[in-house]
Amino acid sequence: MANHKSSLKRIRNSETKRLRNRYQSRTTRNAMKKLREADKKEAETLFPSVVSMIDKLAKKNIIHDNKASNLKSQLAKHVNAL
Repeated sequence: MANHKSSLKRIRNSETKRLRNRYQSRTTRNAMKKLREADKKEAETLFPSVVSMIDKLAKKNIIHDNKASNLKSQLAKHVNAL
């Protein structure tokens, strides 16, 4: 166990951030699954919100920028192919 007050605080903060990151990642992954299963009309309305979620994850360094670009590209190709 940590001995310094700052270390204890860092442990608490890290756990809080880890849970928040996990929640946001899971929510985004579920939204992507929903978009992939949707029909053309519904997918086109969901697409901007899902892209926004992916951009937010990349901005907060939860996922890498290149991964975000790849995900957006794959989803765009999927929606256009419908």
